Amino acid sequence: VFRHVSLTLPQRQTTAIVGESGCGKTTLLQLINGVVSVDEGVLSVLNAPIPETGLPAFRRKIGYAVQGAGLFPHMTVQQNVDLMARLEGWPESKIRNRVRRLFELMGLDSALGTRYPYQLSGGQQQRVGLCRAMMLEPPLLLLDEPFSAIDPITREEIYGHFEVLQQQESVSALLVTHDLREAVRLAQFLVFMGSGQILQHGETATVIESPASESIRRLIETQL
Repeated sequence: VFRHVSLTLPQRQTTAIVGESGCGKTTLLQLINGVVSVDEGVLSVLNAPIPETGLPAFRRKIGYAVQGAGLFPHMTVQQNVDLMARLEGWPESKIRNRVRRLFELMGLDSALGTRYPYQLSGGQQQRVGLCRAMMLEPPLLLLDEPFSAIDPITREEIYGHFEVLQQQESVSALLVTHDLREAVRLAQFLVFMGSGQILQHGETATVIESPASESIRRLIETQL
């Protein structure tokens, strides 16, 4: 249950939502993606209210990356990444160019395209998942703790690739995480959530320097 949530997120930047399990972070992503509907109030995404009809077309404007990548095991890497573009009827040349660009941005060798997910490392799978999420050039990318199951060394490498991807594609990214270090590392805008409420939000540096409550201050001191 959300209580009097009012929040405007910046465009073409990364916003991180930080909070304990059950605070409403993932539900907020589901609201934005149209999976869950609001009971009261207005939720605008991409400068317009979420449509009551035509949700599949609306969702194609939103990339979604999750923990574990969620790749189809019976498809090759190439097939996983370009699936939605083929369903949309993109020409072969556009598909090839888009996949090539995404592989380059995420530091993936083109030879991986013929492999299957089980033949990849966890870090490679997650990068492929990000490529798939960005295939249709969405203006908005939702990230539901996609890096949490990756070892620290690999995670730092993926952070670098993600930052390049976000900047080069000028995508607005919304990252849900319980890891404050990750949030500070990747996000320009930071939101603290608790029990369905927005506890504090603002530019990352400002929030970290001036916590709005004792609980946020303790969390910052504990994790940073």
